[in-house]
Amino acid sequence: MKKNQSINLLHGPIFKSLSLLAIPIMATYFIQMAYNLVDMLWIGFLGSGAVASIGVSGNFMYLANGLVNMPKIGSQALVGQSLGANNQEQTKNYIQAAFQSSLFFALIYGIIIIVFQKYLIQLFNLSDPAIIQDAQNYLWITCGFIVFSFVNQIFTGILTAAGHSKSTFIATTTGLVLNLILDPVLIFVFNLRVIGAALATILAQIIVTLVFLYNAKNLDLFRNIRILSKPELNHISEILKIGFPSSVQSMLFTCISMYIARLISSFGAISVAVQKVGSQIESISWMAADGFSASINAFTSQNYGAKNYSRVKQGYKTGMLVVGLWGLLTTAVLIFLPGPIFSCFIHETNILPYGIDYLIILGYSQLFMCIEIATQGAFNGLGKTLPPSIVSIIFTSTRIPMAILLSHYLGVNGVWWAISISSIIKGTILVIWFILYSKRRLIS
Repeated sequence: MKKNQSINLLHGPIFKSLSLLAIPIMATYFIQMAYNLVDMLWIGFLGSGAVASIGVSGNFMYLANGLVNMPKIGSQALVGQSLGANNQEQTKNYIQAAFQSSLFFALIYGIIIIVFQKYLIQLFNLSDPAIIQDAQNYLWITCGFIVFSFVNQIFTGILTAAGHSKSTFIATTTGLVLNLILDPVLIFVFNLRVIGAALATILAQIIVTLVFLYNAKNLDLFRNIRILSKPELNHISEILKIGFPSSVQSMLFTCISMYIARLISSFGAISVAVQKVGSQIESISWMAADGFSASINAFTSQNYGAKNYSRVKQGYKTGMLVVGLWGLLTTAVLIFLPGPIFSCFIHETNILPYGIDYLIILGYSQLFMCIEIATQGAFNGLGKTLPPSIVSIIFTSTRIPMAILLSHYLGVNGVWWAISISSIIKGTILVIWFILYSKRRLIS
């Protein structure tokens, strides 16, 4: 494949196209996971207080990711569809609108964080003044300069929709490697501690933005894009209308996860440690599914725009077969080999039985979680973000009452069962919904 040449999603073998697009995305996720582990290792050397301060302020980064999903998801669908329809003018209009709306959101969010940082941190009832100060410093630096993260995510969405996931991999990996280098230097060599960790994150994001901008100069996709021109509200509203359900879904998911985390902490430090380690192990499953979901999204949007409806259906079937097999494999591994896997991360014999319970219980839902993620990508590619958001919001919300009820009888295992059962229900309902929708609307 020539430099800067996109993957052809409209013609040729479907499996090959999906795989070539998905592999760089999955590789990026796995590098991100490795970075997160190393990053927490460096922060851990500063003590539990530093970990707590970054953990608290990090919640607002998750909320920010939900906000940027609005222009990201909307533009990804519409850019893919306009590319499939070979409408270059529409493509550039949607790209321009995506960057303009994301810059506006970043500016507003950053101002709110800087002005209200003290009151936002107070929501977590921290008592140690040093931890509170560290949390505020990390918050205003990372979220005050959130514009670079937002721009990077818009680039990621658009490039993926256009079949340029390799460019995204190169830019993101550059930032992750730089962050790995900057973390110990700024935290320990310059003795900036938590502020150093925040600065390392922002500097890495700036470099990623520069790499994206450099690559964009060589792509026709971004030529004649004028971010500072007068916003076209009709294109912005189209993007935000599609992205809004996914944005609400993401932010609510973060809030629900925060509540579940508080419930888990009530069962003691062992349960918290099990969930932290177990979720890292489980992430191998959803990261692969997420990579294929992004490729299914791009494949679906381009072929839907080109009115290749039969290819849309075949692409979904192919993607689901791959993701389904991966889900079955991870289900089998977690259910039948939980002990050897968990013991690689935590060696205390008193914790191991709890870890085994976690992996077995969550193992039952891996297949369903994978097919839910893949189906969400297909719906998003069609620009129909409401169905996956409805299913996710309703049944992720049920985790709270289910977890409270089941934990009363099963202890912390009841929380794991609530998560697993809700994932099984979500995957089942969303797949059925898509099959019915495609039969009714995608007529070859």
